[in-house]
Amino acid sequence: MAKRYEITAEQKEELERERKKNKKKRIEKRLRALVLRAEGKTYEEIGKISGYHPSYVSQLVSKYCRQGLSAIVDNQYKGNHRNLSVAQEEAVLEPFKKAAQDGQIVEVSAIRAAYEEKLGRSVESSHGQIYNVLQRHGWRKVMPRSKHPKRASEEEIEASKKLTVKSEN
Repeated sequence: MAKRYEITAEQKEELERERKKNKKKRIEKRLRALVLRAEGKTYEEIGKISGYHPSYVSQLVSKYCRQGLSAIVDNQYKGNHRNLSVAQEEAVLEPFKKAAQDGQIVEVSAIRAAYEEKLGRSVESSHGQIYNVLQRHGWRKVMPRSKHPKRASEEEIEASKKLTVKSEN
């Protein structure tokens, strides 16, 4: 049988104090759901009042009882999920930058291999992480202008321009 979490009177007071201090709507909604549970409402009733699914309300209550108020109030999302710092990325790209300046062709697969070696694990290519690193450091894909293999020569093109009749307006 699943464990039942009950919110005590002291915890309810703590939630009320936090509601008064809070200024964020999402956190307010979570705190309100917890206060309603402390008042004895069922998960279904809280779901109808708050707009949350009853199972999410159950998860909120268990998370609060196990981890405390910080699990509900604190921002769980932190920024900058890069694997390496910008300086470390620059160090990985430095030999390739020198090779490119010397006129050599630099392939992304070689850069990816060096990046993975520095990181110590594989990097998923489907997410384009290496291309994001390259873009962050000002690299871009440079290719020669494409030419059709059966394209006419420059002399033939010029000759055909001379043979065309210009319409008079």
